Amino acid sequence: MAITLLSHEVSDLCIGKPPLRCLSAVTATVADAIAALKSSDDPFLSVWSCNHDETNDDDDNKKCDCECLGKICMADVICYLSKFDNKVLSLSSAFNASVSVLLHKCRSIVVHVQSSCKLAEAIDLITGGAQNLIVPIQTKRGQHKVLTRKNAVVSLTTTTTTHKNSRQFCWITQEDIIRFFLGSISTFSPLTSMSISELGVINSTRAFLAVDYYSSAASAVTAISLAIANNISVLVVDGGCDVVEYPRIALIGEILPMTLACCDETAAAAVATLSVGELMTYIEGSGPLESHVRVVRNRLEEKGMVGLISLVDSLSGSSSSEEESPTGRKKSYGRSVSRAARMARKSVAIVCNRKSSLMAVMIQAIARRVSYVWVVDEDGCFIGMVTFVDILKLFRVFLDD
Repeated sequence: MAITLLSHEVSDLCIGKPPLRCLSAVTATVADAIAALKSSDDPFLSVWSCNHDETNDDDDNKKCDCECLGKICMADVICYLSKFDNKVLSLSSAFNASVSVLLHKCRSIVVHVQSSCKLAEAIDLITGGAQNLIVPIQTKRGQHKVLTRKNAVVSLTTTTTTHKNSRQFCWITQEDIIRFFLGSISTFSPLTSMSISELGVINSTRAFLAVDYYSSAASAVTAISLAIANNISVLVVDGGCDVVEYPRIALIGEILPMTLACCDETAAAAVATLSVGELMTYIEGSGPLESHVRVVRNRLEEKGMVGLISLVDSLSGSSSSEEESPTGRKKSYGRSVSRAARMARKSVAIVCNRKSSLMAVMIQAIARRVSYVWVVDEDGCFIGMVTFVDILKLFRVFLDD
C-alpha cells in the first residue's frame, strides 16, 4: 500500500481542479490584479512570464516557455499600497505599477512539474520549500473566462490563459497532498493516533514572526509579507519582538495573511493608521464596523494621507446607499469570498497542545484552511508549531520504511 501511494502521479491530484486564473507579468498592473482578485473565489492568482513570439507554436516538441513566476493575493496588494501614504499621485503610480512588484523574491515558492511526476517526488519538492506545484492539465475545448488587460472578462473558446498551444495549468498545494493521504489514512496507523510530542513533529527550533499587540500595524508589514512567503501567520504577543527565537510567551492572537486576503484594498488605510491590536479587530469577521472605518479616515486626515483618503472614499462612496447591517458592518469594505475563506477571518490563534494527536492537528489545520497549528503548553505559552511540511516529512519516512 505504501509503494502504491508514493507511485501515484500528481495528475491524480489534479482531477476536478479548475485551470489557474493567470496574469501576465509583462502587461498586467496592480490595478489589474485588484480587479482579478475581486472577481475570483480563489484568494491567489498566478503571475506568468510568457514569450510566445520567439517560438513556433506549431512545434509541439519544443519546450513550453510559459513560466509561472509566483502567486499573489490581496494581502500582497494591501501591504504594498499601505506604503503609499502621502499624495494622490504616488498612490496612482502604485496602481499603474507592474503586477510583478507584488511578487515575492523567492522564486522557489512555485515549481513546475510534469503531470507524470510521482507523488514521492512532489513531496520532496514540498518539503524542500515549494508551496505550489504547477501541473499542466488536459481540458476539452469549451467556453472559459479569461482576464484581459482592461480588467474586463470575456468569453473565449480556448483557454483561461494565453499559454502556448492553448495549454492550461493547475497547482497542487501542501493541503492537497495532506487531503489525498487522508483518503488512505489507515496506511499510516498507528502514527495518526499518536501525540505530536511522541512523534517529535513539534518544530521549536525555527524562528517565528511576532509583533507587539500595541505596536503600529505599519511596522508589521514586513512580517506579514514574510508570513505570506512562508505560508504561516504572524504571532501577536504582548511585548513581542520581530522574531521569536526562544519562545516562552503567551499568545494574544495572530495576523493571518488569509484574513487580510479576504479584505479589499481599502484595508491598506487600516494598516497605515491602526495599531496591531486594532487591525486584528478591523479585519476580523465579515468586514469592519462602520465606526472603525470612521476612525481610520480620521487618522488619515490627521496624518495628511491624501492618497489613502481618496482610496477609502472612492470605494465607500460607490456603495453609500447600502443599508448598514444590524452588526454595524458594510459589505463595501470586504471582498466577496467563499465560505471556506470567510472561516479564516479570525484573529484567535490556531493552537493545540503536546498531547494532541496527529490526526486531530491535521483536521484542525484543514478545517481552518491553514498549513500549520501553533503548540502551547498548559499555561497557554507558545512552545512551537506543527506544519504540513513537518507532517509530510514524517509520512515520507514512514512510507519509505
